[in-house]
Amino acid sequence: MTTLSIDIETYCELNLKDVGVYRYAEHESFEILMIAYAYDENTVQIMDLHDEDSIDDAEMLFSDLIDPTITKTAHNANFERTCLANFFGKPMPPEQWRCTMVDCTRLGLPAALGKVAEVLKLDEQKDTAGTALINYFAKPCKASKANGQRTRNLPEHDPEKWQQFLDYCVQDVETERAIRNKVTSFPVLPFEQELWALDQEINDVGVRVDMSFMQGAVVCDAESKKQSMHEAELLTGLDNPNSPTQLLGWLIEQGADMPNLKADTVEVFLESYKQGPIHEALKLRQELSKTSVKKYSKMQDMVCDDGRVRGLLQFYGASKTGRWAGRGVQVQNLTKNEMSLARIGEARSIMRSQDFDSLDLIFNESKQNILSQLVRTSFIPRPGCKFVVSDFSAIEARVIAWFANETWRLEVFNTHGKIYEASASAMFKVPIEQIVKGSDLRQRGKVAELALGYQGGPGALIQMGALDEGMEESELKPLVNAWRAANPNIVKFWYACDAAALSAVRDNQVAQTHGLTFRKERGFLFIDLPSGRSLAYAKPHVVENKFGREAVAHFGLDDKNRWTRIDAYGGKWVENIVQATARDVLAESMIKLHKAGYRTVMHVHDEVVEEVEKSDTDALDKIVEIMSEPLDWAEGLPLAADAFETEFYMKD
Repeated sequence: MTTLSIDIETYCELNLKDVGVYRYAEHESFEILMIAYAYDENTVQIMDLHDEDSIDDAEMLFSDLIDPTITKTAHNANFERTCLANFFGKPMPPEQWRCTMVDCTRLGLPAALGKVAEVLKLDEQKDTAGTALINYFAKPCKASKANGQRTRNLPEHDPEKWQQFLDYCVQDVETERAIRNKVTSFPVLPFEQELWALDQEINDVGVRVDMSFMQGAVVCDAESKKQSMHEAELLTGLDNPNSPTQLLGWLIEQGADMPNLKADTVEVFLESYKQGPIHEALKLRQELSKTSVKKYSKMQDMVCDDGRVRGLLQFYGASKTGRWAGRGVQVQNLTKNEMSLARIGEARSIMRSQDFDSLDLIFNESKQNILSQLVRTSFIPRPGCKFVVSDFSAIEARVIAWFANETWRLEVFNTHGKIYEASASAMFKVPIEQIVKGSDLRQRGKVAELALGYQGGPGALIQMGALDEGMEESELKPLVNAWRAANPNIVKFWYACDAAALSAVRDNQVAQTHGLTFRKERGFLFIDLPSGRSLAYAKPHVVENKFGREAVAHFGLDDKNRWTRIDAYGGKWVENIVQATARDVLAESMIKLHKAGYRTVMHVHDEVVEEVEKSDTDALDKIVEIMSEPLDWAEGLPLAADAFETEFYMKD
């Protein structure tokens, strides 16, 4: 089959990073400037769309772009596919495309074109001069006397730079093709390619936004911030009380010796200052620094002409597990709504009418807190439809119990499912009937369950809020010991995975344990999962860990997106394996739901949001049934799903 490699450069008055590709590509100012392309290993061609002589082959190229017998490839194919579909006015079915960026992240490599070319040490590297050229030709420019008051740079304004831009586009195709040739030696499962195509369809469809509600929320946020700013100015006398430097200096002058204004630090000092100017200043600081409400403005930036937001999810955004990552509005970290359904409805109605004074009269909490809780309710189904929101019950706890064959936990999930109570019962040798919701023992069981499954210690308990729950620091180590004693097979699972990784990397031996295969191949450590998918870790090698023992390290992206060495251990391998398997369970359900005719508009963690006709009274039960079906490759894994119907996205 012929392969067509493509890279494009575009222009738009909108900022791509602000609005996302779907809004960007539909804007009236959007245009494609040039298309670089190559068939198989043939010479790269460039189509300059500002040069009539260069676009003679446009008809042939367009014909090939919609030819299902030709495979199209691009790095971040979603961008090329969306822009070309808009430009030519024809859909670009994702089934005909392949994405080299996703193929890189499948191998634990960076997503960025230049970075992955550098890591792979390819002969073809990305041209580093591209950023300046993009800024010059692909974005509006500031009018000035020197440039004749123009707001855009065209090829005739600097022909030499324009030629450099054309060459840059050609070089990108050369680099992308070199990457493709390198990574395609590691075959992609047909299921994974099918899943990527479904992901593209979900992003293409997008999710509808309640426009009047969103616009009201944006206005409410602006007014609330303005009011809080005014109160802070009166209280502190500062020119800009939202400046961390100015406010920190003022607080120190008032006697609050604070090291910084991080959210956790502010919370700690609010415990010490229950009233007075310092208390008021810190509360206002919290109001002014709320980040969740910024999602309303992001929705406003990204929403398309038909009222839907698109491109919210990045396939294989988390390369260590294959999970999706949020993009734009970041639906993966929406604030949980704590209000009742009736009060949510009332608050939404007030936002639509922009009668913000009523919020103060009816609700005994700040506007910012209300806005934070309502973010997720901005998403609504299309007219005549409802949402069915369905998620897996305790999926990670079920998966780790299944891998480790922790039989008492599997029995819990095959019966009553109360894992927090059962865990506390096993840890503290108390009959489960005596552990009720709200009790101290249940809370300890819950915190232990959430913190300790991946070899965490007292520090993990603290991060999970153990001290905030009233536990003493001296109680944490015994709690860790009690959980591990109650879950000996999970503890063995950690050490078995660590030993298997060492055997694969140090001894170059294929190691199998718990239904997993660890193997080293061509510079990568692979962990073959029961689903048939493999996790990949680049440049694995043996190091001495902080305990003086041999361990496996690899290279990957850290929290700051830097390519660096990452140390691993048993619990970390297990965390990746469990989360990856939970992802594969979700992926199977998404494909099944799609084949059953359901329309997924969004999914968050282990939850799917289906947009179904209101008249479909069986949808809820059928969706739960599909998600709870046993999987061929996961015999004995106890799956369960819960679902509810709603007129707007929310947490049940």
